[in-house]
Amino acid sequence: MGEATGSSKVAKGSAIILIGNVIFRVGGYLYRFLMASLLGPAAYGILGLTTPFQGIFQVLSAAGLPPAIAKYVSEYNALDEEDLARQTVFTALKIMVFLGFFFGLVMVFVAAPIITNYYHKPEALLPLQAVGLITPFSVIVGAFRGAFQGVYKMEYILYTRAIEQIFMILFATALVILGLSTFGAVLGSVLGFAASAVSAVYIFKKYMGKYIPPANPDFKFTFKQELGLAKRLLFFSIPVTVTALAEMGIYSICTLLMGGFLAASAIGYFTAADPISRLPLIISSSLATTILPAASEAYALKDQNLLEKYVNASYKYGMFFVIPMCVGIAIFAKEIMGLVYFTNSAYMNGAMSLAILVLGMTFYSIYTISGSIVQGIGNPRIPMYLLIFGCIITLGLGWYLIPTYGIEGGALATTIASFIMMIPMFLLQFRLTKTHAPYSFLTKVTIASLIMALPVVVLPNNSYGLIAGLIICPIIYMIAIVALRTLSHDDVAGFRKFTRKLGPLRKYANKLLDIIDKYSSK
Repeated sequence: MGEATGSSKVAKGSAIILIGNVIFRVGGYLYRFLMASLLGPAAYGILGLTTPFQGIFQVLSAAGLPPAIAKYVSEYNALDEEDLARQTVFTALKIMVFLGFFFGLVMVFVAAPIITNYYHKPEALLPLQAVGLITPFSVIVGAFRGAFQGVYKMEYILYTRAIEQIFMILFATALVILGLSTFGAVLGSVLGFAASAVSAVYIFKKYMGKYIPPANPDFKFTFKQELGLAKRLLFFSIPVTVTALAEMGIYSICTLLMGGFLAASAIGYFTAADPISRLPLIISSSLATTILPAASEAYALKDQNLLEKYVNASYKYGMFFVIPMCVGIAIFAKEIMGLVYFTNSAYMNGAMSLAILVLGMTFYSIYTISGSIVQGIGNPRIPMYLLIFGCIITLGLGWYLIPTYGIEGGALATTIASFIMMIPMFLLQFRLTKTHAPYSFLTKVTIASLIMALPVVVLPNNSYGLIAGLIICPIIYMIAIVALRTLSHDDVAGFRKFTRKLGPLRKYANKLLDIIDKYSSK
């Protein structure tokens, strides 16, 4: 298998997820903009406090099973055991539906009143209770998305996400306008997940038969065997669940601490900055979604050359975009906040926290790709342990820094924790997979990104400077990439696979790659 062929599955799957994630992220910013504008900083801060609990209870309800579904469906299909692949989906779905209803009830009747009392913010009660209505629908969506991921049908994942987001934006906006405030915003998410669940069931029934065929009439699966399969899924998924909760903690611990230390309006500024800082994660999460089943398949087939190609392709495709994006957002943080939230200039108070947070996303992106590879080869506990350690660091730093430095202290705590997690995860991944780290590539991309930032010294600190930077900085970055001979011929061949999804822009992208290829290393 050639270099281009070896990385094609990662490139194709990542490109589909990437394009979808860009659209999804734009929709997410539209939702955030609408909610921030309609609610104002204080009520938007309350929404920011409910969001972490939405994620936490969704993770508890899913029990880490979607990645387990993706892993085992991929492996069983690679070994021509389609009946077991199909059974994996339905066994996991049974577990998830039960947990979805259970944790939904816990959130409505137990957790929400306790949390509201702790924050001394009674206006948070109804929004928190509405979070409990999401979990029964989110687990159904999660199960089928895991199946779609396992057979590399990433476009099906995107269809369900699109339906979720469209309905969420429409209903949330309407309900807030009708006067339901933060409760209406969360209720919009409930309706979005309900619509997405319906679409996921429809897609699975209508289109997945060719990838996970109907059960063979001779296929017999006893209750005892199903218990064994459930045990195997849970054995894999429990560390994944803890990992996901810890990942939520890295993002959310400081927000939750702010609820006890800061006013709701300050939390609103931080909540406004946080999603922008995660923009680079569009790239890394797209790659992580694809590399998990790809690495799992290569590892199951004991194909070391294929695994090496998948691993290196993931870092190169990801960091080529992530590092300059993080640097660019950091240097134009104030201008970006002013542009995104132009209806209320008060949100520009979150600019410094944005600059700090987005630098941490560079570290977290590397961690995300590394952790997904390690999970794919059957070692989910390692990311779990590192994330738990990162949560402890975040909690300690946040408790110390937030009362003194406010939202900037919370951003700094998150960034430091991300760096501390990245280093061991990055090194351990290459040791476990016995692959080689692209140190030269990463160093050159970092240098090119820093060179790209030089024009900020002379550009004005306003929207005109931002527009000029968006034009000038990418050009400088590409010139630096070429001058440093960052990409090899094989790297350029791999990047060409992304251009197939660019439609009318494909011609121009290929012309740029032709120029880069002339100066590529061998």
